Amino acid sequence: MIRINNIKMPVKHSENDLKKTVYKLYKINENEIKSFEIAGQAIDARKKDNVVFVYAVDISFKFDEETEKKRFGNVKNVRKIEKNPYSTEKIENFTETENVKRPVIVGSGPAGIFAGLVLAEVGLKPIIIEQGKNVNEREKDVYNFFKTGKLDKYSNVQFGEGGAGTFSDGKLNTNTNNFRIQKVYDELILAGADPKINYMSKPHIGTDKLIEIMCKIRHKIESLGGEYRFSTKLVKVNYEKSDSENNKIKSILVENIENSDENKFYEIPTNIVVLAIGHSARDTFFMLNEENVTMERKTFSVGVRIEHLQSMINYSQYGKFADKLPAAEYKLNVKTSNGRGVYTFCMCPGGVVVPSSSEEGRLVVNGMSYSQRDLENANSAILVNVFPEDFPGESVLAGVEFQRKLEEKAFELGGKDYKAPIQLFGDFVNNKISTKLGKVKPSYLAGYKFANLNEIFPQFINDSIKEGITLMDRKIKGFASYDAILSGVESRSSSPVKIPRNERFFSNIEGLMPCGEGAGYAGGIMSAAVDGIKCAEYVIDYFIEK
Repeated sequence: MIRINNIKMPVKHSENDLKKTVYKLYKINENEIKSFEIAGQAIDARKKDNVVFVYAVDISFKFDEETEKKRFGNVKNVRKIEKNPYSTEKIENFTETENVKRPVIVGSGPAGIFAGLVLAEVGLKPIIIEQGKNVNEREKDVYNFFKTGKLDKYSNVQFGEGGAGTFSDGKLNTNTNNFRIQKVYDELILAGADPKINYMSKPHIGTDKLIEIMCKIRHKIESLGGEYRFSTKLVKVNYEKSDSENNKIKSILVENIENSDENKFYEIPTNIVVLAIGHSARDTFFMLNEENVTMERKTFSVGVRIEHLQSMINYSQYGKFADKLPAAEYKLNVKTSNGRGVYTFCMCPGGVVVPSSSEEGRLVVNGMSYSQRDLENANSAILVNVFPEDFPGESVLAGVEFQRKLEEKAFELGGKDYKAPIQLFGDFVNNKISTKLGKVKPSYLAGYKFANLNEIFPQFINDSIKEGITLMDRKIKGFASYDAILSGVESRSSSPVKIPRNERFFSNIEGLMPCGEGAGYAGGIMSAAVDGIKCAEYVIDYFIEK
């Protein structure tokens, strides 16, 4: 099989047009073709008067490899490739014994789901515990919160089946180039995702599609012997303490949140706990700290959501082709005069800003898009790097407390009922409360209140956001427009802690395996899913050794 890169096509074209162009450029007869697959698709909008699609295609031929090499061995933009499906060593007839117990996964976000799927596929019958609800019940709780302001602290945008990414844009792009990514794409497509995610340069699914996809992957895990336990919260890790050997996990204590009798707490014996808890599992971070699990402070980011008209973003990115292409995206980063990095994150074309709190009395905002990305506004986080030395005190969880203070102030400014405090960018710069809207109307689903967002953050963050947005206007004209809407506070882009792991992927406790975004090893759906697969591979090695 060969891959041909850098095939340029006009904005208006069909797949058949693409085939004809490739065959003509490379003198290929259609009768020679065994298979033709699109391997990559991107939009090149660097020249606004000549926006084009750029493709890569994979072709296999009916003739032999020697003929293929003679014809394409030294041709520009052509290389030979091989496609090997992801596979792991199956553990036949696994059964629990006195000393070997089923692995437990804590959390059912992307990391937990894909760790669970791989472990189920090899026959290890994982138990997946999740303090939130299954995704269908969770969806009802989330939209009820949007409408009424009634927060379920265990079932919300942060917690529940699918993790925080379920109520987002469902972005699948990642900076990593890991072979396990194809496994993630394949499983998502099998569960109902558009096959185009396999080759789009910036693939996304949309929250409306993700809900059904999460259900189907769960059913697959269960059909392979895995077990889900929803409304089940990790409250303690029990391990054997030893001076001469490594401390070893022997069980976990969990709480059935929906059970009110004396049986709500129970123990699950296990040798392996994959800790895929997500970046907002604050109660768990504090519990682990009390249990002497090694943790470190890490750099993370905080900021606001910014909203513009999607039509403005489209025109800025695509010029005269704006109405002929899908909703435009952007990804911007700048360095401010105080040395801070400021960047956009989780940009949602044609989306909405949503309340994403998981603790009462604390307000968090995030962005979400549906699969069609066809709503009026574009929104994105504008984030500022904050470093461990920015937090007072010695506590490893100082970053959590820093986040909480910002969220409490945002809750107060919004009226203490989960409405978002908002401010026009021009008024934010001038340090005054807005009194009326401009062209951009807030999309925040729970309502809003005019406030001065300068009161939320330390001065260095305010200065960074103001200068950062102004610098971004050089890249997208209109980005720093006076009536762009800011809402606060965006504080959950990543985990404020890291849980170190050794060469076997264990923490300082043997059998306790930090995984995914909450443990500091991922930053989005794809990287978390890939880390879940990697952790599963180390779990498999552990059981093979046993």
